[in-house]
Amino acid sequence: MNHNLKKLLGLIGCCVVALQSFGQSGKEQIAIIPEPVSITQHEGEYVLPKNIVISAPHSPEMKEVITTLRERFSVPTGAHVSVLGGAASSAIKLVLNKMADTLIGKEGYYLSVGKKGIVIRANEPAGLFYGAQSLVQLFPKEIVSSKRVEGVKWAAPYVDITDYPRFKWRGLMLDVARHFFTKQEVEQYIDNMSKYKFNILHMHLTDDEGWRVEIKSLPRLTTVGAYNVKKVGYFGTFTPPGPDEPRDYGGFYTQQDIKEIVQYAKDRFMNILPEIDMPGHSLAAVVAYPELSCTPGADKYQVRSGEHFMNFTKAGIKAQIDNTLCPANEKVYVFVDKVVGELAKMFPFGYIHMGGDECAKNFWEQSDSVKALMQRENLKTQEEGQAYFEKRVEKIVESHGKKFLGWDEILEGGLAPDAIVMSWRGVKGGIQAAKMGHEVVMSPTTYQYLDYMNGDPIIEPRVYSMLRLSKVYSYNPVPDSVDSKLIIGTQANLWTEQVYNTRHMEYMTWPRAFAVSENAWTPNARKNWNDFVGRVEQHFGRFDEAQIKYAPSMYDPGFTIKMRPDSVLEVEMQTEVQGLDMYYSFDNSFPDNFYPKYTAPLLVPKDAFQLRVITYKDGKPIGRMITFPVSEMKKRANRRGYDDE
Repeated sequence: MNHNLKKLLGLIGCCVVALQSFGQSGKEQIAIIPEPVSITQHEGEYVLPKNIVISAPHSPEMKEVITTLRERFSVPTGAHVSVLGGAASSAIKLVLNKMADTLIGKEGYYLSVGKKGIVIRANEPAGLFYGAQSLVQLFPKEIVSSKRVEGVKWAAPYVDITDYPRFKWRGLMLDVARHFFTKQEVEQYIDNMSKYKFNILHMHLTDDEGWRVEIKSLPRLTTVGAYNVKKVGYFGTFTPPGPDEPRDYGGFYTQQDIKEIVQYAKDRFMNILPEIDMPGHSLAAVVAYPELSCTPGADKYQVRSGEHFMNFTKAGIKAQIDNTLCPANEKVYVFVDKVVGELAKMFPFGYIHMGGDECAKNFWEQSDSVKALMQRENLKTQEEGQAYFEKRVEKIVESHGKKFLGWDEILEGGLAPDAIVMSWRGVKGGIQAAKMGHEVVMSPTTYQYLDYMNGDPIIEPRVYSMLRLSKVYSYNPVPDSVDSKLIIGTQANLWTEQVYNTRHMEYMTWPRAFAVSENAWTPNARKNWNDFVGRVEQHFGRFDEAQIKYAPSMYDPGFTIKMRPDSVLEVEMQTEVQGLDMYYSFDNSFPDNFYPKYTAPLLVPKDAFQLRVITYKDGKPIGRMITFPVSEMKKRANRRGYDDE
């Protein structure tokens, strides 16, 4: 049978069975994220014995699979767990197929829980690892606890699961350049990602605020370029640092650190994609080596601490200082070769991301050397000048045995022959690249930017846009107009200008990364928002047990503010989650469920100072108490309000 036809027929059959299982009454919702391809639940449950035997193949790749199961089924339960190879009688059997099953591929698995115990089958250890993650999610939330938990019935429902990923590229990007996160913090992030079947961590290693990876042949990149002046507040509004303020905030990863991070990820079947952003976003490199710049006086520059120096206008990006590498300077290409050469040895993943975004070219326009380059190479526009740079960089990357990947700006002026495009400015760049025959990773701001606010700016730390959980979940990474084979996957990006610590990193990532995970793994036809919300709520309980922070913003209302012709403010409130009640006050007191309930748009009383609102579910408060000053309503009514675009 044709492989694709077999997979399609298998999926249709699985979906029918899964839908039948949803109709069975009296069973608690199975809350696996991302939603498997098919779940068939049966009557009954399997209770873990006091002595748990795990039967598993002997293989170095099985180390983390076994560690995950051993820890989860011994620490919180108090059970004794032993691992034996090929044990005839065991509570949990991990089996590698002798003949490859084409339906589940390299990362898929079959998981069965029945009277005789638990069996996970897969073609590769990666599949067993992902099956183990799903198995853990079948047990009570306390299974993730780091200490013994009493009084819990350690049982999982009888179930048969068939599962495999939709895309081979399932990623999150962590910006460690704007704010530095330690090796241990990155490994913790990897841990949480792996539980939800992500397989790529994209590390944004360099930017105007810091160079974060040791390049031994270019030591000033980290001795000078890795540090700036510590500032807190709203990034981009900081006052310029004074000459006496210490430049000791930041840090970098040694090559040994990178080796350990890469291995940590590999153990969890995850690749690390390194990004060195150029030719723009390169101020840290220019400060370390001013000869890389086109602009005289670059030796006076300092690594940025968050002060304003870029203007984004309809006419293009204008920089107040030159944060670019010079495309007309041969020393730049020697520099790139040294950097990529050392990166290629540190990172075994087959791709290197070379940035290419938001390159301000106003200093290039003034450069005699750039003008000479354009004349010599017959380049008509500055975009063609950047394309010249990108094509040379691609050759360097390929000379070190890697594939060249860049943000969608690399399309401008002509795309390098074998480049892979990461589409961030909406989906247009991804569609264009795919129609040109290039592979694409979809990562549009409108659906995948985790630095955007989780909810309304009246309660969230303010950024320039908002991205609610439901909007993330609504995304389908494959546009109708392109060959789906060229969309190799999707990822979400967490830029960290406004993220100062790991707790806020977690808050900005979860639960939106649950939705990203499901978009990347689960067949689009299997997605269901209301079902997803129920599963998210159960995983909130798991995060509480594991002491991982998350945003509860899906319980908070959104606001639409209008000024009526009679100059009366009108407030409309919406909730993402069904079944919530909203109670409000205009009298400055704190509403509860004895206050007026929102049923229709509100008219703001003439002299009111503020609106307060809180959401309830099943008679209990679930949202946060939100205070919305009338003065802020008036501002929003008189301009384009925050939305999720």
